[in-house]
Formats: sequence, C-alpha cells, structure tokens
Amino acid sequence: MSLFTTRRIALATLAALASPLAWSQAAGWPSKPVTIVVPFPAGGGTDAFARPLFAVMSKQTGKQFLIDNKGGAGGTVGASVAAKAAPDGYTFFMGAVHHAIAPSMYPKLDYHLDTDFVPVGLISSVPQVIVVNPQRVPVTDLKGLLDYARAHPGKLNYGSAGNGTSHHLAGELFKLQTKTFITHIPYRGAGPALQDLVAGQVDLMFDGLGSSAVHIKNGRIRALAVASDKRAPGFPDLPTSIEGGVPTYQVATWYGLWAPKGTPKELIAAMQAEMKKAYATDEVKSAWNGLGTNVPAVWGDDFGKFVASETKRWAEVVKSSGAKLD
Repeated sequence: MSLFTTRRIALATLAALASPLAWSQAAGWPSKPVTIVVPFPAGGGTDAFARPLFAVMSKQTGKQFLIDNKGGAGGTVGASVAAKAAPDGYTFFMGAVHHAIAPSMYPKLDYHLDTDFVPVGLISSVPQVIVVNPQRVPVTDLKGLLDYARAHPGKLNYGSAGNGTSHHLAGELFKLQTKTFITHIPYRGAGPALQDLVAGQVDLMFDGLGSSAVHIKNGRIRALAVASDKRAPGFPDLPTSIEGGVPTYQVATWYGLWAPKGTPKELIAAMQAEMKKAYATDEVKSAWNGLGTNVPAVWGDDFGKFVASETKRWAEVVKSSGAKLD
C-alpha cells in the first residue's frame, strides 16, 4: 500500500469520526454565549442590524448572542481579531460592504476575507442615503445640493465611517459623477460620524439608510435621496437618485455574517437555521422594514460569490476615483 493511499484512508477515517462529533455539537448548539464581533463602534449601520437580529436569536435559543464592538481602521481591526478567533462555532464576524472595499484601500491587511473566513449569509442590503444637517446645509432636495456645492466649491464637508469604508467611497463616487468638490472627514465608525452630523459638526453624509433612519424620522437630519433605482421600503416619500437627477449614482450598504476558517459546516448550518427562524418573526420583519430594507435570502457559497463580485466592483471605483487614505 502506497504512502498516498495510507494518508487518504487516514483522512477518511478522521472525517468519519469527526462528522458525528460535529453533528452532536450542532444538535446542542448553542450551549453557551455566542460572540458576534462587530468591527465598528455602537450606533452605526452594522450595529443597527446586529442588535435586533441577535436579540431575537437570544430569545429563541435561550443563550446570549453578545455584540462585541471592535472599531478602527475602516472595520479592519475587528476583522483581524475575528479572523484569529477559535473556529468553534461560538465566535462569528458581522462585516459589511466596507470589507469588500478594504483590500483596495489597505494593501497590508493581515487577514483575507476570502480565505480566513467562511461565508454564512447576507444579513441585509440597504441603499445609501444622502443626508444633510438642515441647519448647516439650506437645501431640500438633491438638485439643491448640487447647485449649492457647485456654487460653493470646497465649502461643504462629509463625514464617513473611516477611510476605505462605503461612506468614504460613496462620497468620492458622488463627487466624481457630479463634478463637485466636498471635503472628506473620516471618523472611527458611522456612529460617531452620524452623531456629529446630528450635532451640526459636519454638513452631510453618504450613509447606509439603516443607521440614518431614526434620525430622518425624527427630523434631526434631512434625507435628500436614496442611491437606488427604487424607493426604499419604509420610506415611500424619499426620492431616488434617478429622480434627483443623478441616474448613475447607485450605492448599497450591505451587511453579512462570516465564521472563522475551520468552523465545522454543521455549526454554520445551525447558525443559518437560527437566523432563518429569526427572519421569519414579525419582530425582525418590522425592524428591517423600519430600517429601509427587506429580509434577504442569500446564504453560504452564494453569499461568498456576491462578496467576490463586490470586491471587484469597488476595486474599480477606488481606481477610477483616485480615493486615498486621508
């Protein structure tokens, strides 16, 4: 018997022994608290979707799903931490479109989204929304913003969740397509940037609708348009960028879940099953509608393919816009 054949038999034996153990673990999962690493400070879009979803999952499983906010460097600090977590089904990573952008903006990342993680599923996808502080920017629609920006080049500024995030690239893409000049101000997350927008420290944001929704509804900030070809669920009166006169400007902020590489597929399947159960609840459906989106249905490899296509798309935007780390 050859050495190659011996190794194949050994590996097959190990797999046969491991599979019942993994299924046994999955049957009792979760048996202790599950940590969800969110790589941005509390109050941003990722947080806005993470908390209601995993609160419902805590109720239905009887075990806590703990949100661990680890912000910094456009979400790459938290991603690096999650990539090194034990692949035991008790640590997951909730990333976002920012992580498809990061490889083009941060060439020395110490993790790789496509090799250090296993895609679990899409959590939500919401259009970007152009929002202004009404006390600082005296406009009521997208055309008014364009007129004001062109009449006052360099006067306006926009906050973002940090260099290399979708907020940053959405702003640079907007400037490129509308031939306007607006100064970028990076923050350590969408939450702090949004707080300063509400407080009048910055003029506008290109934000995910999910994190801006509550402030739009209470009138603290003014929404001018969603960067989409369709109006958003829950916001039927908010015009699209096409209606506002910038038809090519279409940007979505999406959020997804990954597991560290090596996490048994049976435990990933258990997580997916609990997520699907939570999505079917009126509580989550209502929350998602209020945040301007619908419940998604993109899982596993299909989610991985989607992320790969987004990584390619944003690499082209980075190149064409000339965006750099400030």
